[in-house]
Amino acid sequence: MIALVPLVVLIPLAGAAFALAVPGHRRLQQGITLCALIAVLVISGVLMWAVDSQGFLVMEVGGWAAPFGIALVVDRVSALMLTVSSIVLLGVFLFSSGQGIADGDRDTPVSIYYPTYLVLGAGVFNAFIAGDLFNLYVGFEILLVASYVLITLGGTAQRIRAGVTYVIVSLVSSVLFLAAIGMIYGATGTVNMAQLTVRIAELPSEVQLILNLLLLIAFGIKAAVFPLSFWLPDSYPTAPAPVTAVFAGLLTKVGVYAIIRSQTMLFPTSSVDTVLMVVAGLTLIVGILGAVSQLDIKRLLSFTLISHIGYMIFGIGMGNAAGFGATIFYIAHHIIVQTTLFLAVGLMERHAGTTSLSGLGGMLRTAPVIAVLFFIPMLNLGGIPPFSGFIGKLGLFTVAADLATPAAYWLMGIGALVSLLTLYALARAWVFAFWRPKKRPETAAADTRSTRKPSTEALVLRQREEALFEQLHDAPDAEPQQEQKEIPRLMIAATAGMVVVSVALTVFAGPLYAYADRAGQNMAEPGRLVHTILGETPGQLGGGSGTTRPDGEGSHD
Repeated sequence: MIALVPLVVLIPLAGAAFALAVPGHRRLQQGITLCALIAVLVISGVLMWAVDSQGFLVMEVGGWAAPFGIALVVDRVSALMLTVSSIVLLGVFLFSSGQGIADGDRDTPVSIYYPTYLVLGAGVFNAFIAGDLFNLYVGFEILLVASYVLITLGGTAQRIRAGVTYVIVSLVSSVLFLAAIGMIYGATGTVNMAQLTVRIAELPSEVQLILNLLLLIAFGIKAAVFPLSFWLPDSYPTAPAPVTAVFAGLLTKVGVYAIIRSQTMLFPTSSVDTVLMVVAGLTLIVGILGAVSQLDIKRLLSFTLISHIGYMIFGIGMGNAAGFGATIFYIAHHIIVQTTLFLAVGLMERHAGTTSLSGLGGMLRTAPVIAVLFFIPMLNLGGIPPFSGFIGKLGLFTVAADLATPAAYWLMGIGALVSLLTLYALARAWVFAFWRPKKRPETAAADTRSTRKPSTEALVLRQREEALFEQLHDAPDAEPQQEQKEIPRLMIAATAGMVVVSVALTVFAGPLYAYADRAGQNMAEPGRLVHTILGETPGQLGGGSGTTRPDGEGSHD
């Protein structure tokens, strides 16, 4: 079983190499990518079952025992993240394949798109199984290098400008992360997370605080928490629809994963929980205020993405096993639902030629399938019962009520308000795009020439609509409405498949939440994972090396 652990990284990298070796052969590259992603999905599901039933899995790269060698670690949370990420990557791949078949290589040059896409997946998977800080850094850099290519596909001026901002911000974050790693190694003499669990605890509290804050800032930029989220709304919406979907679903969650991993393993007695609660509240508020003021649906979803990162930081800030479990469930829910919404918006853009609400309308009659595919995840993200969004928020609020602190009560209120505003913003977008009749240019001209005055009710509704549009903000450098394009069945099927997965999160919410709760218990007790990696009991840990026990003996639940 341990031999499967490195395959989640090696298979995408090997697939990228093979795909790059056959440029111009679209079908062959698609077949290689499809096989690689399916293989990773199957392996991730097996690993998820194995760690839940048998305990942690640790792979010693090169046979070198931790802390001297590189350890690849799979526990419940990393196995869940691997599975959810592989589902998203597979769904978005099918969507992009349909788009590529219809449009050719204009937005996704086939010679580089599929290899880069697999490299991105390898970076994400590597970050989830990293057992030391430097390997986590390597995972981030792999996925960031790939994302630099993907975000500028097509080479338009708008994408290049957004790509430059994204690259600069990502480089700043990476430099801060690397500086933090250097300081941690200088203070402790190791970057192995299991050994750091012990050695950081031996440092003066002031040094621990500095190291903790430096890591939080670096990861906060990657996770797009307030006030470090300024770059996201102008970066993600400019990329091609499949790229935007996978970025929104996965990349910020890798940052959140790094935060929860560092807070539970490196700083389990952290004194920054209050800071995290404040940051969570501000992220929730600022993100949703940005969303309700947007005219472009892609930017609206980008701001809701920022806002809902606040729920995850909220769970981490509560600092207990139940909070970690609720956060893990919410991360899995949000990855799936946010990706699904962006795919649905990609279908809307092809059908109407725009994502601006001012150019949309009447799609309930012309595209009822797209209306349903947007409506279901919209309700889910808005937290309508009985969807998984409601279950995740209820889990967070229940933990906060049990915590019974003023900050927890405040965040419960803010979280409930943000959930309502999320539903309001998305429902308003749905009504304008699907329910509202689209006003044709020739109809508008005829109305101005007509001597017959419109009814009072119609005039009031039109005035209200115009007043609302004046209050909303369109995307900077918004492109004019494009021509409508045919929507391939594969794109619809991929989006429908992701909607089915999002509904499955609700159907199987009980077992999934129980799994997440067990994962939270593991994260709240880092000594058990330390024992598995270093082969020492928590009471014996003194910073020395130990013998890794990859079978997880003694760590079974």
